[in-house]
Amino acid sequence: MQKDSLIYVAGHRGTAGSAIVEELKEQGFNNIITKTHAELDLTNQKAVEEFFASQKIEFVFFAAVLPCGAANVAQRADFIYENLMMQNNIIHYSYKNGVKKLINYGSGYMYPEFAKNPLREEDMLEGTLEYGAYSFAVAKIAGAVMCEAYNIQYGTNFLTLALNNLYGTRANFNLAKSRVLPALLRKFHLAKLLSQNDEKGVLEDIWLRDSLKLNNLSEAKEYLAKFGVSEKSVEIWGSGKVRREFLHAKDLAQASIFAMQKVDFKDLYKSGEKPINTHINIGTGVDYSIKEVALKVKEIIGFKGDLVFNTSKPDSTMDRLLDNSKINALGWEAKINLKKGVQMMYEHYTRGGGGVSKSPILPSFKQSGGELCLKIA
Repeated sequence: MQKDSLIYVAGHRGTAGSAIVEELKEQGFNNIITKTHAELDLTNQKAVEEFFASQKIEFVFFAAVLPCGAANVAQRADFIYENLMMQNNIIHYSYKNGVKKLINYGSGYMYPEFAKNPLREEDMLEGTLEYGAYSFAVAKIAGAVMCEAYNIQYGTNFLTLALNNLYGTRANFNLAKSRVLPALLRKFHLAKLLSQNDEKGVLEDIWLRDSLKLNNLSEAKEYLAKFGVSEKSVEIWGSGKVRREFLHAKDLAQASIFAMQKVDFKDLYKSGEKPINTHINIGTGVDYSIKEVALKVKEIIGFKGDLVFNTSKPDSTMDRLLDNSKINALGWEAKINLKKGVQMMYEHYTRGGGGVSKSPILPSFKQSGGELCLKIA
């Protein structure tokens, strides 16, 4: 991959894709193509076919995904339909149009529910999947197998990187949609503001990240109570005992570019062996219980209240820690530990990152006549 190679990053607005674009630019790559969903619907076969046929794309980072998390676990049909459609189109038309190399992304959910940690690449397809994420897992397995199959049959060089919980500065902080770390960070931040009686800060945060205009602190408290946030405590679903591995998006971006430049399909299996489960785990090699993560985030943000674990809410049955020995042996290791990563994410958050408002003009709130009024600054 040369500095002026034409590189397509699919899903460039997401946590992974945005980090990949930023890292590519930092490393001097200057010919990057991106498309919004409005410009190119990746589930539309004809649109994807025409897009690839009209370009001379050399390298693809396929980071577009409908991710599975606690906030959207009911989207079983969406997980399998959207992810299968996107990867079928991207992988197939990358092959048809001579893409030199493609990086696809898998998930720790691809592994059996009761596989022994740390999870090895060869564990895939060796047992029953976690029921809550079943359709998402099947889609991700299909993507990994599809890359492998195209490599075997057509001589392509398409690689799959599997990861666990991804977080970073471009995470989605909307409380109805966010994943574990972004959700914890925002909940503790809002709880801290509530404990400080910071009406302006709370209302601005809700407007910026939820596009919801509330009139006063009382309305905000009522709204945030639905998500288990108050000035005295933050509610966390489950027992807090489930263990997870967290990977910062910058580490993933660097691993992705490393794999694109230095790893080929032929490096992922031994001569004379069947090329199977040739995907590569990408992680930190360190896991934490959700309680440990919550306490770490709470400390970094400076909230003094309590944690409340709601055990009536479902716990995952599956701990997930990846065995990273394959990627480590190839020459890559993660650099950002959880504390540093959360600090980076919070610094970005407090500068206004993670907003969902499409307007470049952010609202400001001022006290007027005893009421909080919204005005455009």
